[in-house]
Amino acid sequence: MRVLGIDPGLTRCGVGVVDVSPDRTARLVDVIVLRSAPDLAIEKRLARIADGIEAILEEHRPQAVALERVFARSDVSTIMGTAQISGVAMLLAARRALPVALHTPSEVKAAITGYGRADKKQVGAMVARILGLDDVPKPADAADALALAICHAWRSGGAPSPDGDDAGLTPAQKAWRAAERASTVSGAARRLKR
Repeated sequence: MRVLGIDPGLTRCGVGVVDVSPDRTARLVDVIVLRSAPDLAIEKRLARIADGIEAILEEHRPQAVALERVFARSDVSTIMGTAQISGVAMLLAARRALPVALHTPSEVKAAITGYGRADKKQVGAMVARILGLDDVPKPADAADALALAICHAWRSGGAPSPDGDDAGLTPAQKAWRAAERASTVSGAARRLKR
């Protein structure tokens, strides 16, 4: 499964593409941070980021797009820029009939590190490890975009069957698989009690 992950931002927008096989092995395809200057008019900034996302979509032809879910922060200008770029990305995906998934930062952190409150350094280190990279992708927007793509693939289509072998999985992948199994079992138990 090829997934395009986008860490939306108006000044810096992380865009990463990964291929994830059914055994959850992930391979880096491309990563870039698109930028727009704060002194440009908003419509030009949106167009600049949109052109960059469009080029990546065209070049790599992903099967799905994963975005960070916009959530309330104290800085309204940050929320607006993030929401605007998210809307642009969703529109571009919709024009290609690509499924779009929104993941919260804590979902991504839990998928990548096994801990929903991991810091950026921990996420970056695990992204590098999962992808077999010598260095953590920089800036953090790049690592975050790759983390989003990996998270989505693992949650939606890159996962092995529940009775598959855990051999070769990273500790984070094993933790994620264990959490998936536990939630399936507890969900089934709740349904039986009804």
